[in-house]
Amino acid sequence: MAAAPLPPVSVPAPTPEPTALSEGARIVDTFIAPSKTFTDLRRSAAWWAPWLLVSIFTLAFFYVVGQKIGFHKVAESQIQASPKAAARIDNLPADQRDHAIEQQGKGIQYFGYAFPVFILLINLVIAAVLFATFKFGAGAELKFGTTFAVVMYSGLPGLLKSLLAMISIVAGASADSFSLQNPVATNPAYFMTPGESPFLYSLMSSLDVFLIWTLVLSAIGFTCVTKVKRGTSFAIVFGWWILFTLIGAGIGAAFS
Repeated sequence: MAAAPLPPVSVPAPTPEPTALSEGARIVDTFIAPSKTFTDLRRSAAWWAPWLLVSIFTLAFFYVVGQKIGFHKVAESQIQASPKAAARIDNLPADQRDHAIEQQGKGIQYFGYAFPVFILLINLVIAAVLFATFKFGAGAELKFGTTFAVVMYSGLPGLLKSLLAMISIVAGASADSFSLQNPVATNPAYFMTPGESPFLYSLMSSLDVFLIWTLVLSAIGFTCVTKVKRGTSFAIVFGWWILFTLIGAGIGAAFS
């Protein structure tokens, strides 16, 4: 008696590799489909495109501030926002007072035009902290280059804040009420006076729409590039944010 023929074995079709994204597509998807961007970072951890965009917008913002507000006025506002600094300036003779404000204004200007370098340094520190936490604290398989790319792409919402600030200045924002640290109403501190409660002002500044957007993107990003659960990623990212916010607010209050 002949054996019955075996049924054909079905071989599952191979899962197609996701299409590689261009730098432009990565930037757009960061806003509309962030998981696509961050998943693509596992293929290539290039970070130059978001850094270049953020640098251009930052330089444009400082240029507009210099043209429409003036760095001398910015320095005056910063001094008046700090009771201790205002007291020191008020105790100087008139000629020294003007010179001190002028020098601080120039310092702000130079800092602004060098800010793209500071963006790299600040993000390197943030990436180092998050890399160590995810790799050694959460046991994630992660490369530092990928971590740095996640941090850089997560910062792209800051472009919109810079754009809103420039539009506000060009539209005729008051130079007397302008604050370089808080140029547009995207957090509760915008409606507060810094000198009244520096600690509370700093805390409220951290409740910024675009900063929280950045934090959410960071948590999504680390979920995509690691096997860490989304809840754990959010806990790590927001946990560090809370810690640094409290430390920064305390330091700011001590020196204000």
